[in-house]
Amino acid sequence: MRATRTETDSFGPIDVPADALWAAQTERSRRYFAIGEQRMPLAIVHALAEIKRSAAEVNLDLGLLDGAKARAIADAAARVAAGEHDREFPLSVWQTGSGTQSNMNVNEVVAHLASRALGGGLGAERRVHPNDDVNHGQSSNDVFPTAMHVAVALQVRPLKLSLARLRSALQAKAQEFADVIKIGRTHLQDATPVTLGQEFGGYDAQLALAEQALRRALPAVHELAIGGTAVGTGLNTHPEFGARVAASLAARLGEPFVRATNPFAAMAGHEALVGLHGALRGLAVALTKIACDIRLMGSGPRAGIGELHLPENEPGSSIMPGKVNPTQVEALTMVCAQVMGHDVAIGFAASQGQFELNVYKPLIAYDVLDSLRLLADAMASFTAHCVEGITVNRARTSELMQRSLMLVTALAPHIGYDRAAAIAKHAHASGSSLRDAALQMGGVSAEQFDTWVDARRMLGPG
Repeated sequence: MRATRTETDSFGPIDVPADALWAAQTERSRRYFAIGEQRMPLAIVHALAEIKRSAAEVNLDLGLLDGAKARAIADAAARVAAGEHDREFPLSVWQTGSGTQSNMNVNEVVAHLASRALGGGLGAERRVHPNDDVNHGQSSNDVFPTAMHVAVALQVRPLKLSLARLRSALQAKAQEFADVIKIGRTHLQDATPVTLGQEFGGYDAQLALAEQALRRALPAVHELAIGGTAVGTGLNTHPEFGARVAASLAARLGEPFVRATNPFAAMAGHEALVGLHGALRGLAVALTKIACDIRLMGSGPRAGIGELHLPENEPGSSIMPGKVNPTQVEALTMVCAQVMGHDVAIGFAASQGQFELNVYKPLIAYDVLDSLRLLADAMASFTAHCVEGITVNRARTSELMQRSLMLVTALAPHIGYDRAAAIAKHAHASGSSLRDAALQMGGVSAEQFDTWVDARRMLGPG
């Protein structure tokens, strides 16, 4: 049996593992919220530690904490933020809706680390108090939403890099395929010609819109609830505390964090994260469309559309030898489905703020961070293992374009819609080419048909 020691909080004594750096409140949460396998994201834990570090430094500057104690807290928090003690944060994401227990988990671990640095020990030998010292001037109600915003802002960075690489790959393919004329499709039926480059350029433009939406959402995320304490009034903290902590975080983490202009809204509502995740939902929508188009164009290899050759990365079947599947598309679209589901959960959770606090914070934090990570990873994989290796089957693309009946659209300005439609229907019914059908029905000479029905002249206005 694992050795234990006794810790005490306002509810009395409780045994914790003897070597654990956490204390009573963490242990109570660990016992009473053994729900699911999802743990509080380490991104939130590290963000909380960053806040504790800045808070200690600000409290030192304001003369509110002893110098040695403040420096020990700041150093301990920096180590936690760097991931040195990740195993000390065992709590489930399904806990109190304010995130109080995870805030106290960080307070207790930082307090014990700081205590050791000052020559103290664990439990009764602790020289730094998790509430009075590490949490000085703070409440879980303002610290946890601040950590949510800090963690999300930092996690946006890898997503932006993945999105930029994918856009770059699509732009390169748009240039590479600029001269590939193919049949367009609407309603999954033949339409007038486009170039493959135009299609890929459209994909890039869809992602540009998603990128703009993400950029517009970030300023609200950079506003932090810190300094609002329990209900937004700032009770029990210095008037300059919130602004100074936000400035400290901004300087150290390289993000333009500021104290929220209205801490009541920042603690009771989470529209900033709803807005940001809305941009992620839009990105997921665009990615799904792009990926599904690429899958359809790569379908086959002999009984599908077959216009694209997708990279072959692994066997596709345990029973059909030689089968290869569009697995990168499948992984990306599954991620996008998960993100769209997260958006529903986040919207509902954010709508449940009542009076001075929303108590669905851990769910919102977990789902936003999960979406950011999944999209960043999936886009990176899709780019490297699919888009960058796509090649075009020029023979197949040309064959499908030449056989399409919708080239008849070029005749409409010259002979009228009804006569052009009759030619297309005759060609379809007889199985003949469009050219042969036009000549058989009369009214169009071979020279006129060859001049008017030129796919290269159907790629733009005029």
